[in-house]
Amino acid sequence: MRIIAGPCQHETLELSLQIAEECKRVCDLHNIEYIFKASFDKANRSSMQGKRGVGLGQTLQAFEKIKDKTGVKTLTDVHTTQQIKDISNWFNHTVDVLQIPAFLCRQTDLIQEACATDKIVNIKKGQFLAPWDVKGILSKTDGAKEVWITERGTSFGYNTLVVDYTGLMYMLTNYDNDIVFDCTHSAQKPGGQGTSSGGNRDYVPGLARSGSALGISSFFLEVHPVPDDSPSDGPNMLRLDDFEQVVGDIIKYQYER
Repeated sequence: MRIIAGPCQHETLELSLQIAEECKRVCDLHNIEYIFKASFDKANRSSMQGKRGVGLGQTLQAFEKIKDKTGVKTLTDVHTTQQIKDISNWFNHTVDVLQIPAFLCRQTDLIQEACATDKIVNIKKGQFLAPWDVKGILSKTDGAKEVWITERGTSFGYNTLVVDYTGLMYMLTNYDNDIVFDCTHSAQKPGGQGTSSGGNRDYVPGLARSGSALGISSFFLEVHPVPDDSPSDGPNMLRLDDFEQVVGDIIKYQYER
């Protein structure tokens, strides 16, 4: 089992380290692989009022310190081929997994650049994409060390996402890739607050339990000590204090495929 967890975007070293240490503690208790995630830039904000992040350099310097202190693997998302080159040139040992955002999941140059590195590549399935259309994305990943596909909800009208469990089942049974379930972004309401996205974190535990019962063994959770103080995605982020309970439920309901 694997859990990817961390804040939406990196804010401070102290905060990211607090989150990484607590998530690692919980995962270690259950012998679960843990990967810390945080973004250095959120380029796809709902409006110009949205906070984007502190930048690549400051974030990945913090990653180095977090890895040194905790030994965890790390994941961050990339939006341009130049960002991938910069990570490879300056922070190659700092990032273990490169993530392709959902809105960019069909960007051929971006995917191929990521797959040319020595990193695992996690591609988030676009909210607009059918499960069987993922094969088109996978056709662009030749040479990759390893490729994961993340489900993060499907558009269902304006500002609304739903989770299609038949689609998750399709991907589990038709692709050899690891299928990751992003329970927190699946509870999001994109652009639902006008200048920012809304959501409902109360849905996250139930989504996690359902995914586990279906046979999902890799989960993506955004967590924060005080989600409402987060600069982005606060409404759908899990409280750090609730992380241990959700992980316990994932284990309790796990279906071995």
